Amino acid sequence: MAKDKVCVVIGAGDATGGAIARRFAREGYTAVVTRRSADKLQSLVARIVEEGGKVHPFGSDARDEAQVEALFRQIETEIGEIEVFVFNIGGNVRFDIRDTTPRVYRKVWEMTAFAGFLTAREAAKAMVPRGRGTMIFTGATASIRGGRGFSAFAGGKHAVRALAQSMARELGPQNIHVAHVIVDGAIDTEWIKTNFPDRYNAGPDAILNPDDIAETYWQLHCQKRSAWTFEMDIRPWKENW
Repeated sequence: MAKDKVCVVIGAGDATGGAIARRFAREGYTAVVTRRSADKLQSLVARIVEEGGKVHPFGSDARDEAQVEALFRQIETEIGEIEVFVFNIGGNVRFDIRDTTPRVYRKVWEMTAFAGFLTAREAAKAMVPRGRGTMIFTGATASIRGGRGFSAFAGGKHAVRALAQSMARELGPQNIHVAHVIVDGAIDTEWIKTNFPDRYNAGPDAILNPDDIAETYWQLHCQKRSAWTFEMDIRPWKENW
């Protein structure tokens, strides 16, 4: 009996992560969606089911090695084979350097760099023996450029990009497509709508639509290996860069 094809989204929030899970579910993949609190996944799960997809939600702390190992073990033994892995945890905070505490810097590093390492390592353990798979890391402007007040966030995102680069060079020859997507712009969320109303109301397509971001991830997954993309940056047509 054929096993389900699984798309794992670590950090399946209400915007980008959820949209990615829904996009792959529409293509017949079983979506495995995670957040630290499973209760926050209820609306996403309901929507995927309503759209005819299959989904399994998990409350899991991606910074905890034991929890991560147990999660991936359960997916592989009880749900299906991991074909797609998406690391989508954010960690965006803003503090002047004099106000950045060790606790803040360490927490952001754990959410980004360390969680990215732990989860990607387990995904690689599942994919390499089968000789196939796609791994996509969500980046940000801070992945390539540190801005004022974003020392913790930029440090974490730079580390995730470096992790992806190293994994791409190691796993590409083993038929594992590793990609890093730099999301350079505001995303259509309630937070942006509330805190940046002028930007939110700047006109059609002035901010990133989560469904359009998800379509990019799907297209990356579908690429032929003779022309794989490692890094892609996406932004709205009105974004200054």
